[in-house]
Amino acid sequence: MKKSTQTLLKSSGPVFSHTHLTDEAVAEFRCEVFTFYQRHGRHDMLWRHTDDPYRILVSEIMLQQTQVERVSLRYPAFIVAFPDPATLAKAPLSEVFAAWQGMGYNRRAVSLKKCAEKLENEHKGKVPCDPQVLATFPGIGPATASSICAFAFNLPVVFIETNIRRVFIHFFFSGAESVTDAEILPLVERTLDRENPRVWYWALMDLGTELKKSVPNPNRKSTAYVKQAPFAGSDRRIRGMILKYLIVTFPAREKAIAAQVSEEPARVRRILAALEGEGFILKGKDGYRLAE
Repeated sequence: MKKSTQTLLKSSGPVFSHTHLTDEAVAEFRCEVFTFYQRHGRHDMLWRHTDDPYRILVSEIMLQQTQVERVSLRYPAFIVAFPDPATLAKAPLSEVFAAWQGMGYNRRAVSLKKCAEKLENEHKGKVPCDPQVLATFPGIGPATASSICAFAFNLPVVFIETNIRRVFIHFFFSGAESVTDAEILPLVERTLDRENPRVWYWALMDLGTELKKSVPNPNRKSTAYVKQAPFAGSDRRIRGMILKYLIVTFPAREKAIAAQVSEEPARVRRILAALEGEGFILKGKDGYRLAE
């Protein structure tokens, strides 16, 4: 008898076999995933209501390390400020950082601007539909490149990200102690809806998000799992505070920056050196400022 989606979500054992996946099982798995999506899918995301490849590229880079709720708040204003690659490519980095505030991992903002420059300089402002080409862009690895191609061009590419991984571990490997992406990828390819990969991947990701709330995180079984370090008190937090300060106050000397972020001068000096070495900021005779 076919189980309900809610029963499948709460199942503590493998629902489908990862070693012997029949056509019937593939059809049942797809049905369950699509049924969940029809009932509970996140249909209010702006980037799901466009087929503009540039806007989808922006959303995918934003979503790499930031929760959907926060991206939903920042994405609309970012697109208004930088509606196309040409506008973003020409924009001062300070303006890009200002629009990025609240997203975290500011390196992605730099990568996104460099992507826009590469699009303008090498691709006539058009996002390429080849994931191997996209994977050469700053800040875009194979998985993000494939996700852009799936969502922007509806191409039947095969990739794994955290929510997709969670779905396959839950449904196919919940009895396992350790699971590699190499074991998951053939299942992703086997079950892929090649007629409508865009919606299929949306459905998988939404189901993966629900699983995170419903069951102990299946991704802890993944060999790719890395627990994120606490944000409070981290260098990452201080880096963000420094960049936010330099958006509106520049040039600024090291002493003033240390006072602003309330940290030991030696630690601030080390972080400033790292930011300068990575091209985020410039040091002049009168102090630090954002790189342009």
